[in-house]
Amino acid sequence: MADQLIRATAADGGIRAVAVITTRLTEEARGRHKLSYVATAALGRTMSAGLLLASSMKRPESRVNIRIKGDGPLGGLLVDAGLDGTVRGYVDNPEVELPPNAIGKLDVGGAIGDGYLYVVRDVGYGFPYSSTVELVSGEIGDDLTHYLATSEQTPSALVVGVFVGAAGVQASGGVLLQVLPKAATDEELVQTLESRVAGLSGFTPLLRSGKTLHQILEDLLGDMGLEIFPETQMVRFHCGCSFDRVLGALKMLGEAELQDMIEKDGGAEATCHFCNQVYKANSDKLAELIGELRSNSGS
Repeated sequence: MADQLIRATAADGGIRAVAVITTRLTEEARGRHKLSYVATAALGRTMSAGLLLASSMKRPESRVNIRIKGDGPLGGLLVDAGLDGTVRGYVDNPEVELPPNAIGKLDVGGAIGDGYLYVVRDVGYGFPYSSTVELVSGEIGDDLTHYLATSEQTPSALVVGVFVGAAGVQASGGVLLQVLPKAATDEELVQTLESRVAGLSGFTPLLRSGKTLHQILEDLLGDMGLEIFPETQMVRFHCGCSFDRVLGALKMLGEAELQDMIEKDGGAEATCHFCNQVYKANSDKLAELIGELRSNSGS
């Protein structure tokens, strides 16, 4: 099934629901960064969460950054997701692997450890909103549910998961359910939603059983006036880095530094953290940059 995102409402508009499949883009991230199983799960869960959070923003250029910094061996990770359905990200220590946790699942919480979750929302006006909360488990879904409840005062449930094996990522995605302000005082509605989410055995088992996103939302909210929006949005791993951007960054180093690179290394090499793309500029290209700097200085 293609990577995609759908939106819905229920309870006469009192509940907002979003569900996403990120299997292929998580597999692309795994391959690009050479991720271990537990690193794949951590990054895949967070990329799904980033797309779910970005889905409620308004302006086309809106983006959400999620940074997690923990004291576990994974170190931390960073994800950048947009309303346009693009997402990218990386982990600090992609090769880290841990034994399964006590319930036999990938130990993402142990890999991340204790620390903090940072969320930055750029709504497109040049003044991002940032929030910081302590991690409650390191399992990503719990931590972002805690963030939504404490920083955005929105009763929410966010469930994300990744199933990865020797053949790669077989299922990845998540669902976000939120009780909107008009219904937030309805304690029975909130409790009903919490109990249904608590009854989930996870998100990836549903995908692996063959259920579609529409069927998953029907199971959760079908008896609560569910209305699924007709548009299905495609989502993908995408990084906006380019060779031209790398050259622009190199030029900022100045003539002396560029000349030193030519003499000592015969060129320069840069790797994008987000997508692991390697860019190489040979000595001739660096000489061109020096020529441009001199020309600009002379003018």
